[in-house]
Amino acid sequence: MAEVLVYVDHVDGAVRKPTLELLTLARRIGEPVAVHLGAGADAAARTLAEYGAVKVLTVNAPEFADYLVVPKVDALQAAFEAVSPAAVLVPSSAEGKEIAARLAVRIGSGIITDAVDLEAGAEGPVATQSVFAASYSTKSRVTKGTPVITVKPNSAAPEAAPAAGTVEQLAVSFGSASTGTKVVSRTPRESTGRPELTEAAIVVSGGRGVNGSENFSLIEGLADSLGAAVGASRAAVDAGWYPHTNQVGQTGKSVSPQLYIAAGISGAIQHRAGMQTSKTIVAINKDAEAPIFDLVDYGVVGDLFEVVPQLTEEVKSRKG
Repeated sequence: MAEVLVYVDHVDGAVRKPTLELLTLARRIGEPVAVHLGAGADAAARTLAEYGAVKVLTVNAPEFADYLVVPKVDALQAAFEAVSPAAVLVPSSAEGKEIAARLAVRIGSGIITDAVDLEAGAEGPVATQSVFAASYSTKSRVTKGTPVITVKPNSAAPEAAPAAGTVEQLAVSFGSASTGTKVVSRTPRESTGRPELTEAAIVVSGGRGVNGSENFSLIEGLADSLGAAVGASRAAVDAGWYPHTNQVGQTGKSVSPQLYIAAGISGAIQHRAGMQTSKTIVAINKDAEAPIFDLVDYGVVGDLFEVVPQLTEEVKSRKG
């Protein structure tokens, strides 16, 4: 069976969930070979093997931390040349898409971004994408070279499938361009204790109907009771009620959780584009004619200031 390269997204060896999803998808089209760059390879290898990696190619070099994405592209290209894979899968983050695009240019291959599903085809992997503000789904395949595919988080449920996970050192020669842009400082992001927005299984978002930053505590309370991430519509972000980093929508972040709860969000196309692929959608809005109700699986017509606290208490009582 052909091998499939999977780029590992991790923090000092702690493998992030999107990589486990990629390993699960990779098994549909071949044998996953993980590419781990940076520190923590020993810890990561155990997790990667548990989720199906038959082999883990690893290399640690200061270039990965000291410079931007080019050293990572150099390493992924070296892995590609060593393995000659049937496909290359990369998490669909901002950095992941840049790495994938640069790699596709270097190896002369087609690229598919933001796939939400992947299956084996007679002429190569077939990717499903959600396009035109999530109004349509398309199936595509790369017709030139080795497919390079980025996959959105929450596109598949990670499934354990223990494999050998043999660790091998990867030889990498960094090109002159790899040191062209140096990282001069880093500022740790303050942790809220909540899941990463794009990776969360549950997202609770507030919109214009929240009517002020002080009222976002209602949204946060419901999110915390569910172990969810907090999102916001563009209207709420533009009003300064919640940080831009939490914006869900066409000009914000795209999410695809198992459950999406929209409170006080009318459902403009800009917002729908960022959350329409969610598995189950619940809306709370006092306007029964709000466009969001055309999209939802469950809708509550009511004042969020009454509904959300009751929902939060109900969740807490059922959990406790």
